[in-house]
Amino acid sequence: MTTNLTIEQQASALAAGFLAQPLQNFIGGKWMPAQSGEILGVVDPATHHLLGQAAAGGAADIDMAVKAARQAFDAGPWARMPPAGRSRLMHRLADAIDAHADELALLESLDNGKPLKIARIGDVALASECLRYMAGWATKLNGETISSSMPGQWHAYTLREPIGVVGAIVPWNYPLMMAVTKIASALAAGCTIVLKPSEQTPLTAVRLAQLVEGAGFPPGVVNVVTGLGTVAGQALVAHPLVDKITFTGSTAVGKAIVQESVRTMKRVTLELGGKSPFIVFPDANLEQAVTAAVHSIFGNTGQMCIAGSRLYVHRKVYDDVVGAIAGAAGKLRVGSGLDPRTEIGPLVTPEHLKRVTGYIEAGRQAGAQVIAGGGVIEGAGNFVQPTVLTGTLPDMSVMREEIFGPVLCAMPFEDEDLDTIARLANDTHYGLSSNIWTRDISVAHKLARKIKAGTVRVNAPAGLDLALPFGGYKESGVGRELGREGVDAYTELKSVAIAL
Repeated sequence: MTTNLTIEQQASALAAGFLAQPLQNFIGGKWMPAQSGEILGVVDPATHHLLGQAAAGGAADIDMAVKAARQAFDAGPWARMPPAGRSRLMHRLADAIDAHADELALLESLDNGKPLKIARIGDVALASECLRYMAGWATKLNGETISSSMPGQWHAYTLREPIGVVGAIVPWNYPLMMAVTKIASALAAGCTIVLKPSEQTPLTAVRLAQLVEGAGFPPGVVNVVTGLGTVAGQALVAHPLVDKITFTGSTAVGKAIVQESVRTMKRVTLELGGKSPFIVFPDANLEQAVTAAVHSIFGNTGQMCIAGSRLYVHRKVYDDVVGAIAGAAGKLRVGSGLDPRTEIGPLVTPEHLKRVTGYIEAGRQAGAQVIAGGGVIEGAGNFVQPTVLTGTLPDMSVMREEIFGPVLCAMPFEDEDLDTIARLANDTHYGLSSNIWTRDISVAHKLARKIKAGTVRVNAPAGLDLALPFGGYKESGVGRELGREGVDAYTELKSVAIAL
């Protein structure tokens, strides 16, 4: 126990030292304030206390960072480094994340509000694992030899080459994990990167940049600029020297990025919103399904693009399943992420709290019944009760729009016809993820093919696998992250044909 306390005390001391000075941008291997001299306040969502300050980077800072990334890609040592060298540096960065895991988890919990234990065993652990997984792909990005059908004799083959300078914009719900996912894929492919973290949660991105520096990456390979999305983010998307934009966030912003990217024909990978169905058949293991449903909507305070926010349960077991979920929701402990008893942290900002509670009230006004939660927890912090709504109908805003909070909308279904169930599941503009609970493997396979979503999980809660491509159908995004496809997305494919 003494050792654990010592680790916690050391992590707290490191975090306090990190936050003591305004955080600077990391550009071309150097630390510098915003060119404008402006700063952003970083606020603890559990207390509304000021945690620290970060540089309010703007177009001038983005321009410097992009040019540094361009130079590193075109002419720096990174451009000449063999794939095995890139892989070694990525493993070194993963080791650094593990060595500073407690400090990173504390910063993530302070910044985002999520429970410290979840940040440690989930976000931080997955970040280092992602780097190691992607480091393995660095040495395996090969073209292939093609048998040409053209007249004469030919040697034809393909080359898979890094796309160039990548602009990465990441959200506030999983700040470290999202940043590492994009950085790791880009580095494995041989790209250089400019990272723009969310203005609400810049802490771990800046600390990550310090670890990048310590790991020995050449200057300009990884650059981090903190600032507003409407200023720094917009400048990054519009910059003519950026070859690709990778963005995780709202569908509305994703659409704006597509429109801007068309001007210079940038490649884009967009992971956007979701309104995922969670389908429970009467033959399912109901105890496990209830536990998974609770995790899938209330985990991370519902601030997950893959949240199972639309619950469809067969009428035979509807009352039992929904009642059990409501009972579990009422027992979840809501509080500061630093409290070891906390299971649900705060929402990220007061504005987001207002948005989520506005949806709950809209559901009430439309005729839905609140059978669990539904209210704000008074006091400092952005706390809302885990909420379950019944009596919801397909045309209600709570069923159609992404709430991005701990709000579950439940509906029964009567007919076990898979086409009917698929129509319910697909009745959304989104198509990111889905969950099916049944013991009938034939039903699972058939329904999985009918659901229009990038991920279908059977008898499992919402989640990710680093080896499986992740992305959405419809308005949930463009392209895929993770897996081999996630690395390929940072490359261009070149065909070479030589007449012999």
